[in-house]
Amino acid sequence: TLAGARVEEHADGLTIHGTGGEMLRGTPSGARVATRLDHRIAMSMAIAGLFSRDGVEVDDTSPIATSFPTFATMLAERTS
Repeated sequence: TLAGARVEEHADGLTIHGTGGEMLRGTPSGARVATRLDHRIAMSMAIAGLFSRDGVEVDDTSPIATSFPTFATMLAERTS
């Protein structure tokens, strides 16, 4: 993927393979992951960013409010 993870796409979901403890590289400078207005992609990429060398940029986090309006606050509390 753009963030450096190995992902397999299936008709009914995704398989995201672990890195064996290695940090993801993160998104290249100026690049963003397209969430396509999917709250699941936005949240999973936010978590992936915590385990990357260069962070992960997403194009839109507003869909997160659809299913987990307190996600950003909770994430900030647990990572500060």
